[in-house]
Amino acid sequence: MKSLVVLLNHFWIAIMSNVFETISNFIKTQQRVLDCGCGDGTLLSTLTTQKKIIGYGIDYDSDNVKACISKGVSVFQGDISDGLKELPDNSFDVVILSQTLQQIQNPIELIKEMCRVGKQAIVTFPNFAHWRCRWRLFRGYIPESRALPYSWYDTPNIRVISIRSFKKICKQEKIAILNETSFSHDKEKKASLFSNLLAEQALFVLSQTS
Repeated sequence: MKSLVVLLNHFWIAIMSNVFETISNFIKTQQRVLDCGCGDGTLLSTLTTQKKIIGYGIDYDSDNVKACISKGVSVFQGDISDGLKELPDNSFDVVILSQTLQQIQNPIELIKEMCRVGKQAIVTFPNFAHWRCRWRLFRGYIPESRALPYSWYDTPNIRVISIRSFKKICKQEKIAILNETSFSHDKEKKASLFSNLLAEQALFVLSQTS
């Protein structure tokens, strides 16, 4: 059992490394970047080193805030669901929400605020429609996968998101999808008709429709 946990952690780290690398590819040198739910500041620290960005983070957890400070990352402690309301339009070039959407109480309002505050928004999330999740449901179990390693009793997730459902709500709310990327088996893949079934993770670049 312990070896299985170690293996899953290995796959998770590999997937997230690829996700972070892809996010970095969408960031230009010296852009103003806001990371919502920035965690321990790893992404912002990397972007600061590689792209010389002007980066800021928002996170609710005090331990994460301390970790950000130790990395030299500018961070504000607060709830990202309310933390963007005071920011002016287009105050950032890019606003990032990575692996946090499924934990947000009002995700659509947050995405709209991200697109208002940033010229572009980058959103990543685990795909609940991945075939492993479907197989577990078919067998009568709560979905788990390498991208969703939690059990029903310890999961921080309160939303169930699939790639197809996310694209549908973006169309409904008139949010423009500028780019879509999926990740599976530790590799980045181009979006396809089968992404909703095969992708473990999804990345979307969004903006307000003109």
